[in-house]
Formats: sequence, C-alpha cells, structure tokens
Amino acid sequence: MAKEFLKDHVCVVTGGAQGIGWATARELAKAGGSVYVCDISEENLGTARAQAAQLPYPDRFHFARCDVSKREQLEGWLAGIQKEAGRIDVLINNAAFVRWADVSDMPVEEVEKTMQVGFNAIVYATKAVLPSMQANKRGHIVNMGSSAGRVFVGGSSAAYTAVKAAVDGYTQTLQLELRETPVHVMLVRPGTVAGTDFFRKHVPSSRMPRMADFVPPVSPEEVAEAIVQGIARRSAIIDVPRSLGMIYVMFQHAPGVMRWLTRMGGHAQSDFGKAPKQRAS
Repeated sequence: MAKEFLKDHVCVVTGGAQGIGWATARELAKAGGSVYVCDISEENLGTARAQAAQLPYPDRFHFARCDVSKREQLEGWLAGIQKEAGRIDVLINNAAFVRWADVSDMPVEEVEKTMQVGFNAIVYATKAVLPSMQANKRGHIVNMGSSAGRVFVGGSSAAYTAVKAAVDGYTQTLQLELRETPVHVMLVRPGTVAGTDFFRKHVPSSRMPRMADFVPPVSPEEVAEAIVQGIARRSAIIDVPRSLGMIYVMFQHAPGVMRWLTRMGGHAQSDFGKAPKQRAS
C-alpha cells in the first residue's frame, strides 16, 4: 500500500469524532486524504479538534456537528462538502446510536432512533454521494456492520442486532448492484472493540458471555487500519479480527451449540471499557 495513496481524495466519516470513527479519520488523513468529520457530540468534536491540531497534518481535517438521523441535515452537510471540495471519494458510514437493553425494557423511541442513525443514515448518505461517484468513475462506500449482526446468541440489544443485520444485507446487495462499476463498496464487521464509549457507557460486562473473556478484543486503531487497508485492496468484507469467520461458520451450522456455549460460566469478567493491551508486532 502506497504511503499516501489517498492523496487528492475527499473522505467523509459520520460519527467520526470518537472511537472507531475518529481512529479511521486519523488513518485516512495519514494516507493523504482530506477528511471531513461529523458528529452529534460537541464535546467529542472539541476533543477531536484539539487532537487533530497536534498531528503533523492538521489542515487535512474538517469538523462539523450533524445529526445524521435527520435527512435534511445529513444531505445538507454532504452537499456542502461536494460544493467546497468538488466531490466525495470515500464515504465511511460509521455513526451509531447505542442503547443496550432487553426488548421489554427498551422504549420504542430508542429502537426507532437506533434504526434512524444506524441504518437510515446509511441510505441517506449513499443516495447523496453515489451519483457523483458514478459520474467521476471512482469512489469507496464503507458501511460499519458488526459480528452482532451475524451471530444471535442473546445478551445483546435486539435493536442493535437488527440494525447491523440490515446493514449487512444492504451492503452486500449494493455490492452486487455496483459490481460492474468503478464504485467500491465494503462491509466492515468488528467484534469486541475495547476502550470505546460503546462499552464504557452502554454495554456492561454482565451483558457479555463468559467466552468473550477468551477472545482478544481489538482496538479502534486496529479496526481503522483494517478499513484503510481494505480500501486500498478493494476488499468486499472485512472481519476484525479475522477469526470471527470461524465463529460465523460455527453459528451457521450449530446455533444451538453456540448458544449453549455462550451460557456456560455466566457473564464476562473483563472490563471492555478499558483499552486492550498492545499486541506484540
């Protein structure tokens, strides 16, 4: 992969001021891209701006507040970027609304918000950028799925699981529709990503199976590196870590056994809100 293979590329990251989104924004800028970041949190935007100012290429970042669940806001932000920069070459649909609760405890309004942010926004953004990508004969659309959208063993939020399953199906179908075009579409399915607000604020270890303690979690930076490498290689699907593929196969062929295994030993003991230990290179 060339050091700055995204030079002269205009990149967009939704939900990009923290966690996987901010790590991906930094990795895109490192690869030479001009990166436009939106987030709903002013606090996260302020922190990201301060961190960007300390990087060797602060001029590669552009920040804006945007509620991606509101179609007019998202389309307006994207239209402004296309007017200012002339095009959008890379779209990272990363934004998510997370509430981890049982169906009986989760208000309908939060279920709707989960779908609006995690799925509807992908549709809005894709429809907004796809015509110009096709006209320019280049483009990358990257959608954030999850292992939760492939393996249904309980403990997770039904709303979040449903959204990620929808993202999985939407993205793979879009790949088929665009397979003869220059536009590259990629699905990213992370497993447990430790050290993010996702687990610090929304997912206690008591909602995770004991077996999660024995599957090394990944960091936002590892997911971001996989995303940028996948863009360079025009990969169709990326699972992070790659060992998730074995879990998908096991669940597909023996879902009852997988569910039994996840109940063994009670809930997880690890604190997934803490950043994972750095792996030896």
